[in-house]
Amino acid sequence: MGPGVRRDDELIYERPMNQKIKTFLMFDGQCEAAMNFYVSLFRGAAVTGIRRYGQEGPGAEGSVMQATFTVAGQTFMCVDSPVKHDFTFTPAMSLFVDCADEAEIDELFARLSDGGQILMPLNAYPFSRKFGWLSDKFGVSWQLNWSNG
Repeated sequence: MGPGVRRDDELIYERPMNQKIKTFLMFDGQCEAAMNFYVSLFRGAAVTGIRRYGQEGPGAEGSVMQATFTVAGQTFMCVDSPVKHDFTFTPAMSLFVDCADEAEIDELFARLSDGGQILMPLNAYPFSRKFGWLSDKFGVSWQLNWSNG
């Protein structure tokens, strides 16, 4: 490790510049459908890799063991978990999208909210020219923003 940096009485080590942080999305059988849906929403987005479970499992044969996709240069990793958990996605963590114009925010809000749940309606707010917050049909939370500029 490199030299330490002291901040608030805590020793922090500088990390190598090649360290990457990815958003990890865990699904219960809908991973591929969700990934393909998200890639269809954003220009230039793409599935960059996919590995599937075989007959030996532990997941259902053909389900997603691990996949990656990119949206706006951000890499996302996703899986179909073979383990059933007592939790799912929560609005406490959401994907925040700065939209380029009103047409983009309107289209994204319409498509992402279809089959999902609106948490804050698409509207003007004191902090934004137009903003909306929703959970999509897969349970992933999104905040869409068209800023005051």
